[in-house]
Amino acid sequence: MNALILVDIQNDFSPSGSLPVPEGDQVISPINKLQPHFDLVVATKDWHPLNHKSFAREHGKNPGDKILLNGIEQILWPVHCVQHSSGAEFIPGLDTKLIDQIFNKGMDKYVDSYSGFFDNDHKTQTGLNAYLKQKGVHEVYLTGLATDYCVKFTAKDALMLGYETYIIQDATRGVNLNEGDVKKALAEMEREGIKIVESSGIV
Repeated sequence: MNALILVDIQNDFSPSGSLPVPEGDQVISPINKLQPHFDLVVATKDWHPLNHKSFAREHGKNPGDKILLNGIEQILWPVHCVQHSSGAEFIPGLDTKLIDQIFNKGMDKYVDSYSGFFDNDHKTQTGLNAYLKQKGVHEVYLTGLATDYCVKFTAKDALMLGYETYIIQDATRGVNLNEGDVKKALAEMEREGIKIVESSGIV
């Protein structure tokens, strides 16, 4: 049993969003083609309270600055994916008919949540792992935004939880806050045993 995981394909991560991922909207077409080829399709969403402590404005600082948040190094971001806002909605054009379940993350204002499985302190689960286990999933394929943050940490947790884990490279895009971040993230994942594939090998 395999599952396609759509990571944070939300308006605020589109090129015109508050935390733009370059070419973020270009994942839509390959993802729509991929969905019918999987046993299960699930999605994650950043779903932050308005006063989330990963937001730079909460500290009078600039996006990209770093602080310690609950003992964990935290990159500060622009306000994004606030619960019930248009920025938190899926990017228009994403086919949502085949999505079996959506898992929200980043709801604790004191802890960020890059991974679709856990908050960053690994103390709170989103429910995604329990759902996949219940469905008998053994392989997961990751798509979405952003390669160097939420996709990477979701993939690393999937591997740690025992799933055979794949990144569909042409169906992801990265923030690339520092030049080369996406390449480094892909190399790091590959070293750890995550397989990097293209959608052309699936569709």
